Amino acid sequence: MNIGIITFINVAFEVYTWLIFIRIILSWVRLNPYQPLVKFIYETTEPFLGLFRRIIPPIGVVDISPIAAFFALELVRRLLTNILLSLGIF
Repeated sequence: MNIGIITFINVAFEVYTWLIFIRIILSWVRLNPYQPLVKFIYETTEPFLGLFRRIIPPIGVVDISPIAAFFALELVRRLLTNILLSLGIF
């Protein structure tokens, strides 16, 4: 059961990472922003990416904030799983 908690955390972070990656790809393509799947991806990832956009300005037309978001997401995932493992929740 406790392994299930770590697995759930890892899967949740992996899914969110993929959503951010898909969001990056979608920014290169013209799609209907009101299409439900596109709207879901934008609404799900914007709060997290918005944090980094306020700190990291774009370089020309290139938004590099998702790179920092990927690193931060991985750091939080590792910290969270390491804390749970050190507490004996494995």
